[in-house]
This record gives sequence, C-alpha cells and structure tokens, in this order.
Amino acid sequence: MRLFNIKRFQDQLLLNVLAKDGKNAADLLEASDGFCVPGIAAADFATIEEAVETVKSIKQSSPVVSIGLGGGGKFDEWKRVVDIAVRSNPEHINQPLERALFAKGFLAAKQYFPIITALISPSGEVGFVKIPTGKKIKVEPLLELAAACGVESIKVMPMKGLDHLEELLFIAKEAAKRGIRAIEPAGGIKVHHLPVLYKEIRKINIELFMPHVFGDVLQGKGESNPSRVKEIFLQLKGVISS
Repeated sequence: MRLFNIKRFQDQLLLNVLAKDGKNAADLLEASDGFCVPGIAAADFATIEEAVETVKSIKQSSPVVSIGLGGGGKFDEWKRVVDIAVRSNPEHINQPLERALFAKGFLAAKQYFPIITALISPSGEVGFVKIPTGKKIKVEPLLELAAACGVESIKVMPMKGLDHLEELLFIAKEAAKRGIRAIEPAGGIKVHHLPVLYKEIRKINIELFMPHVFGDVLQGKGESNPSRVKEIFLQLKGVISS
C-alpha cells in the first residue's frame, strides 16, 4: 500500500516510529489507532540481512514500513538504506537530498517505488537551509528544484525539539505551494512537542505531516513503547478539541 493511501489522523498526520519486529509494530498500530508508520533505522543494524529480515517482519503487521538513516540522519547510511530497500520493498525511505534522486531512479529500475523523503537541515535562519558542506541555500529555489525532480516529501532534521519551528513552518508552506506532498520533522522531538508542532502545521495546507519521534518513545534498541505512542495521540486529540 502506498504511504499516501493510508488513513491519517485528521486527514493529515502520521507518526513515524521505530519498531523492533512485527509484534512491536502491531502493538504500535493498535496504540495509535493505525495512525503510525513503523520502521527501522539502518544504522541500528550490523548487517543488511538483519535489517531486511526486520523489515519483512514488520510488513507482516503493518501496511507500510519506513527505512530511516539512523545515527541522527547520518549521511553515510544512504547506500545501506537503498541496499535494504531493494531487498525488502518498503513503502517509505529516507535519503539525504543529494542522494534522493539517485535512490529513486535506482529503485524504480528494480520496479520498486517507495516514497522517498529528502533530508535537509535547518540553518538557524528562516528562509535558508544548510547542506552538508556547511553552506546556506535559499529555501524557495531549492524546493523548486526538488519539486521539478519529483521529490514528494521533505524531511527537516535536526529540529532540536522546537528550536527550528519557524524554519519548519516556512519550509512546509513553501513546499506545499510547489506541490510537495509531505513534510517530516525529526531530531530531538519529544512527546510534549507534538501538540505544539501539530497546532501550527495543521494551519498549513500540506497533505501529509509525519513527525519522527524516536528516542523519547523508545523502551529498547529500535523498540518503541506503545503506551508512549498512545500518549501522543491523547495529547493530539486535546489539540483538536481545544
């Protein structure tokens, strides 16, 4: 099933979390009323084979599975993500912006068509993002190019909680204007940050908002705690009713 076909919380939000295996994924889906996307981080695995088996296990319980870079969005994990994807056919993968188009073309040649989220980093200045060389680039022309190249989702990382909220909102607005369908904040996001993030993002006409919440909900390596995930959605429901 394609990521954009999944039913979303308030028709907009899905939560990206790590799952240890199919059982953990099933528990997370139950806790979130189906509004989460379980997955793995490539950096957590010593071998491609181990990662592939975990993805396949999660696929037994979840209609969509995500493969992330891990290591705080570690650039060097991009190829391992692609290697895992070509052997497990996930619905969503993470790539640095500079590698997203290669990954898309390579996987398409193998008849795999996951949604690929392209990672960019906040610069500390609204209207600019940072690339791995350390240079700042204006958001608008970067998103124009990304949209023209078929990028469907932008990942903004590291958010450092809410430190880069205004930058995220600017990126989300500009992405939506250009037909980019999803925005995915990540990095240091805690449970109590989600209501604030969602309250602001829901004002923007972006099709999918998928925050990644890892460390604050983990109960073991690569294993998210369903009760913490349930807590997130209780808080989000409070935003809707307020």
